[in-house]
Amino acid sequence: MINRKGVHIANKWVKTVATLRDPAVAPHVPETRRMNRATLANMLNRYGMIYVKPVAGTYGRGVMRIERTPGQRLPYSCHAGLSKKRFSSIDTLYGHVLRMKRRRPYLAQRGVHLLKTNGRRFDIRVMVQKNPAGAWEPTGVIARVAQKGKAVTNYHDGGTPVPLSRLLLPKLGSNGARQAESKLKALGLRSARALARAHPKINMVGADIGLDTKLRPWIIELNTSPDPYLFRHLKDKSTHRKVMRYARLLGRIPAARTASRTRTAIRARRKR
Repeated sequence: MINRKGVHIANKWVKTVATLRDPAVAPHVPETRRMNRATLANMLNRYGMIYVKPVAGTYGRGVMRIERTPGQRLPYSCHAGLSKKRFSSIDTLYGHVLRMKRRRPYLAQRGVHLLKTNGRRFDIRVMVQKNPAGAWEPTGVIARVAQKGKAVTNYHDGGTPVPLSRLLLPKLGSNGARQAESKLKALGLRSARALARAHPKINMVGADIGLDTKLRPWIIELNTSPDPYLFRHLKDKSTHRKVMRYARLLGRIPAARTASRTRTAIRARRKR
């Protein structure tokens, strides 16, 4: 049976815990902890680069990329938006993070050194939706390239949606690119099912997956209110049509006729 009242789960920690319960998904989840000074210091010592993000943030807002480079006069750096600042100690860094996070609870996540295209990082959105039979189905894959100078790839923060094949073909060839996309779809599907076991009322998941420099996939985040309109940027319009059809079926966007009437009414009001 299809659930047409899909819920949104904002809490990233809750979603992380749910996905870690699946032994096939867990190895692809970067270590994630509740952020405090000790966590910040320990994870930077272990990984050299981490991301800190709001527990309940959206669109990449509030995300900071933090790095530790031993041997430098200012060994710590914090990259937020287009701003990058350096610090001499973990204490001055942590003080800056506290000011930036504005008392909101934050998570610290192991940093993934994402593949780049023309010097810009990119990740992959795998859309997974309940189909008319009520089963989970991967319906679309698209890459998101970060704006130059930014640490996040989100479309609403300047990221550019592009076909994944355009980025993978030069690196993997046609067969390798197809195989990689198939594996990404399988991982997105598995992660959606893992999340749904803990939260059965969800009906759409946007799995944000990053490929590191060794082509290992990492689940950066699972979004339970993914933007179906993102796929309109693909040349293959059949993917966008399917994503939209399922989104309407699941009650996530207005029916086509209703949406058309709404646009007509808005245009009419503007002419008055």
